[in-house]
Amino acid sequence: MTADLRGAGVRDLGLDEPSRAGDRASLRRTNLGLVLRLLRDAGPRPRTQIATETGLPKATITNLVAELVELGLVREGEAARDGAVGRPSRTLEIDGRAVCGIGLEISADRLSLVALDLRGEVAVEHRVAHDARADGPDRVLDLAAETIRATRRTLQAQGRRPVAITVAAPGVIQRDSGVVSYAPNLGWRDVNMIGGLRERLGRGCPPVHLENDAKLGAIAEYLVASAADIHDLIYVTGETGVGGGIISDGRLLRGSAGFAGEIGHMRLAGEGGECACGRRGCFETLVGLNALLSHAAAPGDPVRDVTVDLEERLAELKRRADEGNPATLAAFDKIIDSLGLGLAALADILNPRAIVLGGYFAYFGEHIIDRVQDELAVRVMAPDAGGCTVMASTLGFSAAARGGALLSLDHVYRDPAGIQPDSL
Repeated sequence: MTADLRGAGVRDLGLDEPSRAGDRASLRRTNLGLVLRLLRDAGPRPRTQIATETGLPKATITNLVAELVELGLVREGEAARDGAVGRPSRTLEIDGRAVCGIGLEISADRLSLVALDLRGEVAVEHRVAHDARADGPDRVLDLAAETIRATRRTLQAQGRRPVAITVAAPGVIQRDSGVVSYAPNLGWRDVNMIGGLRERLGRGCPPVHLENDAKLGAIAEYLVASAADIHDLIYVTGETGVGGGIISDGRLLRGSAGFAGEIGHMRLAGEGGECACGRRGCFETLVGLNALLSHAAAPGDPVRDVTVDLEERLAELKRRADEGNPATLAAFDKIIDSLGLGLAALADILNPRAIVLGGYFAYFGEHIIDRVQDELAVRVMAPDAGGCTVMASTLGFSAAARGGALLSLDHVYRDPAGIQPDSL
């Protein structure tokens, strides 16, 4: 499966600002990144066009391109005449099949890993079912390290090397320290996620970073949506926990302290069910995966067994829904009503162009999406739901891991000359 990075109009998403041409300290590295990002965002083009669009001299572009080709990040593509007389010039395009970014998602019931090369093609994809709350942080970190080591061996056998690893975790995280401060659905407080992984992976480990899962999911979804000229969206996870990633005018909205998007803990039901955070009536108690399963199946039903792969359990629920099972359909009715309530509030406040439903919401899209759109049409104050379209994620349960892999690849785009062979 390929996520086409060309021509997507991907802009800086409010992470660290990229270096710009003219920085005194590293002009050449800056210009290498400038050319590489142009090819990523605007697609293949000849050297003369790159010179025109970057404002750099043709001789400089020739030297920069030669270095990018030597690094294995750019290659020559099709001939491009563009109406010119004489020998046609060749376009240049992203190559980068030898480097990969790794994204690793830690969720309540599974660990998911995706490794993408620079062209957005999947090099490795892996998923392991587990019970994070029962296993505890140490066992989860052991499992994560084992999965990363196995992935690195696979990449080495393919002639690829990882440039960075980004870990996606739910709840409140501290990006700078790499600590998961509070993840109620995991039962974690103050877990040194990045320090623990680096210790287990040892010397030669690529850079490892931490980010919130919903924000990474939003980055991955924006890459898809921006190709359709959508630059304002809310990505809503549909898992044990419910989180949100908000893209506003093409930028990731973090908030003053970085905690924007904790929509799962909006209190919508007064004295409703108890949430993992200790409060009652939170949005995720109404629409999270546990809510769906408790409405649709009795205790002891295999679909509620967390040791079974999640997609296997959802496939069984889908079969029941497709066959018209009353309990399953009634569960969807309850979920859709509450989902419409919460999403309408978000649409009233943020006025997104799209709300992208991920996780199990997308898995059951044919039963959910149109009905949620109808709910928004009724509940949102602005006409036609303020122009907001409800969409099912096309990335399924891999969105956060994919976002992590894309963020890991950002190392290459910011400093192409800085990538070093990985000592696997």
